[in-house]
Amino acid sequence: MKNFFQEFKQFAMRGNVIDLAIGIIIGGAFQKIISSLVGDIAMPAFNPVLGGLEFKDIHLGSLAVGNFIEATLDFVIIAFFLFLAIKIINNFKKDNPKTEEVNKQEQLLTEIRDLLKK
Repeated sequence: MKNFFQEFKQFAMRGNVIDLAIGIIIGGAFQKIISSLVGDIAMPAFNPVLGGLEFKDIHLGSLAVGNFIEATLDFVIIAFFLFLAIKIINNFKKDNPKTEEVNKQEQLLTEIRDLLKK
């Protein structure tokens, strides 16, 4: 039984598990911001295009197609804004490993060229 708890402790204290837990908590808090962005800013922008018609009011017979359309648009808008956020975050990263690799390759090629000249 002691071994079981030791294994559980090792599992729970892994960096990945803690990082995942932090990500879920931050994601839950961030969800309110995203919901407000979609519900209060993005979706009202579609109202003039639809002539004031709400997506929830769109029905195809007894099917509430409007709810599906609204959920799909919510997903597309959220995915787009997350894409933009990740793109902005990636632009702020200072390290660019590809540049460093190219510089090392150029340096090695320059050294080889100089040795061949001799």
